[in-house]
Amino acid sequence: MGKAKGAHKIGESKIVNNKIPLNALITHFYEKAPAFRQRMERAGVVPADLNSVDDLYKLPILRKDDLIDLQRKEPPFGGMLAVEVADLRRVFQSPGPINEPGPKKADSGRWAAALDAAGFKPGQIVMNAFGYHMTPAGSSLENSLETIGCVVIPGGVGNQDQQIQMMASFGVTGYVGLPSYLKALLDRAEKAGQPLQLRRAFVLAEPLPASLRHELNDRHIAVFQGYGTAECGNLGFECREIDGWHIPEGVIVQICDINTGLPLQDGVTGEVVATLLSDHYAIIRFGVGDLSSVNAAPCRCGLTSKRLNGWQGRIGDAIKVRGMFLHPRQLAEMMSRFDEVAAYQAVVTRSGHRDELELRVIPTANAEADLLVQKISAAARQALKFNLSVAPVDKTLLPPKSPIIRDERSWD
Repeated sequence: MGKAKGAHKIGESKIVNNKIPLNALITHFYEKAPAFRQRMERAGVVPADLNSVDDLYKLPILRKDDLIDLQRKEPPFGGMLAVEVADLRRVFQSPGPINEPGPKKADSGRWAAALDAAGFKPGQIVMNAFGYHMTPAGSSLENSLETIGCVVIPGGVGNQDQQIQMMASFGVTGYVGLPSYLKALLDRAEKAGQPLQLRRAFVLAEPLPASLRHELNDRHIAVFQGYGTAECGNLGFECREIDGWHIPEGVIVQICDINTGLPLQDGVTGEVVATLLSDHYAIIRFGVGDLSSVNAAPCRCGLTSKRLNGWQGRIGDAIKVRGMFLHPRQLAEMMSRFDEVAAYQAVVTRSGHRDELELRVIPTANAEADLLVQKISAAARQALKFNLSVAPVDKTLLPPKSPIIRDERSWD
């Protein structure tokens, strides 16, 4: 279905981002987003029961798999959209696959505060090396950079030689993207004898090991880390103190018990659960799957927001590779097409601060190994949006009950 029943046009909305009373937002979604209303009904609550942050526990946590199931039953947004599709600025698709709506709002991902804290200034020329193809990161960061007045080069991922040439030609001093990709650009520029003027970087979507931060700092680049998701945008960012991730405006971030879903006290580790204070999409009590804890102590930078104590692990089986989640279920669905594969396992390693993904397969007796490798590689690019190496292996390397994905990375 293209629109939610009774959906309003964004221009007619009286709800303003960052200023939405929680009960007004809940009531809005109850009336405009059919799937959210059904979720409330299953929980036995009505809008009057959800008046404050302390009441949110009454709703069960929503997860990525729930969004996938909802969107399969009722495409494109599973009854969670509270505006018409025609009123969106962009639509995206993240791995899962999960469709993501992009609203017609300035700084819709709310990254401007993070970029400001990282020292990005109006007029600064910035290389945006996040992907623009289908997924929201590139466009979201560009929108926020433009909000604070930066000039953006929409580089995306790839074409490194051209990116280096443009960075040198325009005197680019800022970078947003994966930290591993920043290192790759710098290494390539150094090898080519091309000096760059990069002095500031905002990175997210994959871990930033201390060793990589130090290496980038040694190259005279101040590096600041952000944290967020395709569904929620900005959930946390570093300031000049590099002491945790400030929780931004426009979202409620709770740390919840991984078994009960109940909010935990500050300082206790649990799952990051986000409620987005925007009226276009019913992301309420969304379980991100990451573990963290909250630091409520004042920050020396002067910002008064609470901070997340960084990334402390994940619940469930999904892992992040090169800034994108890889779901076991997603991999299993793709591999169900290949009768000539007796068993398989995806193995994630890391070399030179870059993630490597290898799919190990045990071909059946009558399979042509070379042809199978080609077919699976092509399918992975289409279904998973990952480039990976496919390696036929002996059955002794994949004992029964091996996990679908094995993460062998070290973040030292």
